[in-house]
Amino acid sequence: MAPPSGDSLIETHGFAHPVRNIAALGVDTGMKIADFGSGSGAYVLGLADALHGSGVVYAIDIQKDLLRRTKNEADKRGFKNVEVLWGDLEKPHGSKLADGLLELVLISNLLFQIDDRRAVLREAWRILRPAARLAIIDWSDSFGRADSVGSREGVGEREFPVSEGSEQRERRKTEGFRGGWGPQKEDVVPKKEIQGLAGEVGFELIEEFPAGAHHYGLLFRKTDTKKLRVKVS
Repeated sequence: MAPPSGDSLIETHGFAHPVRNIAALGVDTGMKIADFGSGSGAYVLGLADALHGSGVVYAIDIQKDLLRRTKNEADKRGFKNVEVLWGDLEKPHGSKLADGLLELVLISNLLFQIDDRRAVLREAWRILRPAARLAIIDWSDSFGRADSVGSREGVGEREFPVSEGSEQRERRKTEGFRGGWGPQKEDVVPKKEIQGLAGEVGFELIEEFPAGAHHYGLLFRKTDTKKLRVKVS
């Protein structure tokens, strides 16, 4: 068995567990999937394995060093269905993927780090096929925070927002994550807020699933925006 990735630090402390969470997403052979803000690649590798060599998993991140690590690990494990893409997901067409291409987009431990969450959700909507699914996993609390600057473990190496150069990214570079696990309290995004944003963009919630001791999991379906009461700008 290959050694665990950096994200396994979360697993061993009872946090989000990639393999268990992937089992809740309805992954099937031949699917085309994107992992937004793929970080150290734990979900990418888990998804590639769940596809049994079929389909494709797009690892999308703004940190090129993490993409290289993900690709190297995928090659080591013999996964031929992993592609890495550099992209700023807060910008239009930031994923660089075609409209209506995918059956599933995963956004894990990312939304609490970025400024323009709506833009990221719009990009997910754009590249998903009609009625395809969006899975969001994020922190439900700021477990174990302390006052002194300390370890950034527990965020699965997704330390910085996907939009390089943003004010939030610069703040995180300066301050770091304070001692303990998870984001600072003010950065936690309530799941009701995510549900509201997703509804505005064109998703309907179809299921909540347990994603770990300190995470929530939400599964959405892409809808026809013409049926939405909220205008999508």
